Amino acid sequence: MSNIAVYAGSFDPVTNGHLDIIKRASRIFDKVIVAVFHNPNKNPLFTMEERMEILEEAIIDYEGVEVDGFEGLLIDYIRKHKAKVIIRGLRAVSDFESEFQMASMNKKLAPEIETLFMMTSTENAYLSSSSIKEVASFGGCIEGLVPDPVIPKLINRLREEDKMI
Repeated sequence: MSNIAVYAGSFDPVTNGHLDIIKRASRIFDKVIVAVFHNPNKNPLFTMEERMEILEEAIIDYEGVEVDGFEGLLIDYIRKHKAKVIIRGLRAVSDFESEFQMASMNKKLAPEIETLFMMTSTENAYLSSSSIKEVASFGGCIEGLVPDPVIPKLINRLREEDKMI
């Protein structure tokens, strides 16, 4: 039996904090599926396909990790892929409340599926995709905060969308 976990998120864009969680989870589980979520309530900068491509590039050397996309309930996706664990990354205590609510709802919907909270490494605790986009939009340096291939893609997209300030 395979020990499969799913790490779901919007990854718009993927940060080094996300990669930290993915790498560490890949040491615990036989297989980690990084599931890019299409949230109809959000307006992402990158399409789901672009986010998946960027993630594929970022995790190319990670063993036991694959990238996929989905929409709908995470629990349905988890069951379809025969996973048993949802990975959730926490940066600070402030993340815990909303993550706890989500984990509780998932537990109600699927008592057989566990949620594993992983604290990001200290050096990545302040990173979020939204803060990365904000810093980049003001022309700030985002080197070391995201995988190198993300930088030109993010800068170009912000320019295309006329979001550079």
